[in-house]
Amino acid sequence: MNSLVVALASYVGFIIAYRLYGTYLSKRIFNLDDSNKTPAHQFEDGIDYVPTKKEILFGHHFTTIAGAAPIVGPAIAVIWGWVPALLWVVFGSIFMGAVHDFGALVISARHQGRSVSDITEDLIGPRARTLFLLLTMFALLIVIAVFALVIAILFTSFPQSVLPIWIEVPIAIAVGYYVYKKSGNSTLAGIVAIVLMYIFVVIGVYVPIEIPAFINNNIIYTWVVILLVYAYIASTLPVWILLQPRDYINSHQLFVGLGLMFLGLLVTHPQIVAPAVNMNVADAPAFFPFLFITIACGALSGFHSMAASGTTVKQLDKETDAKAIGYGGMMMEGALAVMAILAATAGFKSVDAWNAHYVSWEAAGTLGAKVGAFVEGGANFIAGLGVPVDVAAGILAVLVVSFAATTLDSATRIQRYIIAELAEDLNLKVFTRRHPATLLAVVPAFLLASINGGKGGLILWPLFGATNQLMAGMALLVVTVWLVKIRKPSAISSIPMIFILIMTSWAMIINLKNFYTGGNTLLFVISLLMVLLEIWVILEAIGAFGRTKALSQIDDISS
Repeated sequence: MNSLVVALASYVGFIIAYRLYGTYLSKRIFNLDDSNKTPAHQFEDGIDYVPTKKEILFGHHFTTIAGAAPIVGPAIAVIWGWVPALLWVVFGSIFMGAVHDFGALVISARHQGRSVSDITEDLIGPRARTLFLLLTMFALLIVIAVFALVIAILFTSFPQSVLPIWIEVPIAIAVGYYVYKKSGNSTLAGIVAIVLMYIFVVIGVYVPIEIPAFINNNIIYTWVVILLVYAYIASTLPVWILLQPRDYINSHQLFVGLGLMFLGLLVTHPQIVAPAVNMNVADAPAFFPFLFITIACGALSGFHSMAASGTTVKQLDKETDAKAIGYGGMMMEGALAVMAILAATAGFKSVDAWNAHYVSWEAAGTLGAKVGAFVEGGANFIAGLGVPVDVAAGILAVLVVSFAATTLDSATRIQRYIIAELAEDLNLKVFTRRHPATLLAVVPAFLLASINGGKGGLILWPLFGATNQLMAGMALLVVTVWLVKIRKPSAISSIPMIFILIMTSWAMIINLKNFYTGGNTLLFVISLLMVLLEIWVILEAIGAFGRTKALSQIDDISS
């Protein structure tokens, strides 16, 4: 199959979905109305609640939800064949992921910018809220610990990315100052910033940086400590100083990177060398249900509801902006995931080269192999335009690390919000404040990461995929209850909810068996608790559905 045909068909599908289904959701389901005052205006404080231009907030939201996941997930899932991976990314993004993200953003905007976890109390009950908050904290703990490790590994694997990544910090601060304090033109600032970024990308290719292992005599641990300190600082600064402008720059990186790869496809239009379907994979988990766990952010991800109802909603200027940011952001992430699939299947020179890379699940599943498939394959596309391969690889390496860094400090900021919500319930006023709450977000992640020289997060990482998709199911459950309560068609969220909860439960039961037979008591116990938690929340939701239906009947009789 020609890779250009696949790309064109997928991207046209995303555009049509945005124009038709996205508009249907906006007007007929969510009834977006700019007369509704958003939380950014209700609670504007210049730190977390900051009304933001749509194009800037789109950049922040997209780079937060993307991270490295829509790249690494598809890059391993294609081992089962490019067709099932592509179908899940395209249709999952359109009918599940985008509905999940859009719904989480709107429902949070209608509930004073509270997290989906917190809103659960209003719609389902206080017990369900507490359980959801604890699940969210657990997932974010893993994200913070592991993404610090991921970036550390990427810095050591791609030292050419170190200089441009850290240069981006002062560039972003300058952009924030120019736009917010000098009322500068954001488009002009974005163009200048991205030009400066790519100058340093080229410099980084020829001046790679490898720092000494001055902490614990371990280079990975050294980077993890540096990154967690950075995450603390970045997540406590006002969003307009670093978070927004850096993510705005990163969104430009995406447009440039995707544009270059697409132009490379136009010129070279390589054939996909990977098999369409491949069920004979050495040591791989079952295709069903693990495809839907392996490809998370590229199609549907619970982390997105945390981002939408965490940082994004607090910067939403107008309700109608939610379509472009919530639904459109997921379409763009789907586009990135499609390109990752093509890079990992058509970016190889031959079938033999692909088979050598994907000889087994274990060989293809390492971080280096997954990111390497995207960087090397995508670099081959860009090289078709006459760009040196090492420069093209540098562009894509910086893109991957930039997105991972966004996920790290956004997850830290979101964890601070979650801690503050729980602290409010427990009357622990000290942890409702910005710095103590952030400290409580970072320290446990640091302690977890410190195990095994910075790699401690990997102890719990096998649980993250199922936890993440469980959270997606829970968020869709909350959206469904809300739609029923306001008497709107709920099939748009209930069908995706049922599907992903079935897939996730199936995967968790398989994992339970594997953890038990493998003697991994810690993961077995935590997984069992998660299964019980899921059942508990679903039972609470069934009760909420019953109460909502009864109230509706009373209202009908009264009217």
